[in-house]
Amino acid sequence: MVLAAGLGTRLRPITYAMPKPMVPVINKPVMEHILRLLARHGFSETIANLHWFPDVIEGYFGDGSAQGVSLTYSHEEQLLGTSGGVRNAAGFLGDSFLIISGDALTDIDLSAMREFHESHDGIATLAMKRVQDTSQFGVAIVGSDGRIQGFQEKPQPAEALSDLANCGIYMFRKEIFDYFPEPGTSKAAGPGDPDGFADWAMDVFPRLLDGDIPFYSHEIDAYWNDIGNLEELRDGNVDALIGAVQVEKEGELVEGYRSGTDPGDEGPLVGPVLLGPGCEIGDDVRIDGPSIIGDGVRVGDGARLKEVIALPGAEIPARSVLIGAIAAARG
Repeated sequence: MVLAAGLGTRLRPITYAMPKPMVPVINKPVMEHILRLLARHGFSETIANLHWFPDVIEGYFGDGSAQGVSLTYSHEEQLLGTSGGVRNAAGFLGDSFLIISGDALTDIDLSAMREFHESHDGIATLAMKRVQDTSQFGVAIVGSDGRIQGFQEKPQPAEALSDLANCGIYMFRKEIFDYFPEPGTSKAAGPGDPDGFADWAMDVFPRLLDGDIPFYSHEIDAYWNDIGNLEELRDGNVDALIGAVQVEKEGELVEGYRSGTDPGDEGPLVGPVLLGPGCEIGDDVRIDGPSIIGDGVRVGDGARLKEVIALPGAEIPARSVLIGAIAAARG
């Protein structure tokens, strides 16, 4: 199951006009990278929950065949929380299933995670990655056998009992639904939330710990970025551009770009620069990397760009100077 229903509030204003899973990373929606990852590891039967701009996601991916999966959808009129949306799709899910965010960037080895999940008798396997700044993540306290013993939510490094961040990539056995809260009893639900609302961190995982139900950490060293804010969106695009994460690029990769004749007084071009299909670049334009120019972007005459991410459809006025910017089209 691909989680794709969230509002993406920390990526505003971009997500005022599009759902977070459709935010591009090297000119493809981040969810497309996730679906292709699933296909490479044999997870072909897939469902995605939708809420914010659902027609945009469904219209782009359709039945998922272009990404190598069979994709169906679970619509949420009201958001059901991190685990409530999974329970809402329980009829689709089998005896054992994977949950992964549709708005994260990763090249995790899902086959290795599945092999580990099948090697133990615990009810769940949670992907974990070591991080330097624990204050940005929920971390898991893990025993020597890999069994999860507790959690801390975004502890300061001096107070952290672990540096293993929860990546939000889970494998479960169907018995996990026995530990969901009864409708209307979620500790995470706020005023106006539906009865089916439920949350992994506040409702489900504490029940596993209280009941001494075994579930395990699977530590990864793969790339993982939850694209949680604009800085992480920039980092994810640059990391994908330079090959730090193995995903498909869309466009022409060049070592810097110059249209017209270089007057020679601006120094050598700096790469890499990815030019998306359908972009239109005016005369006397210089682009230094790392930069990504999206599909259909229009760059006016005389513009100077350095370390710029121009999302599909953006328009950059003539003679503009952009340094370290993210440019997007208005919705």
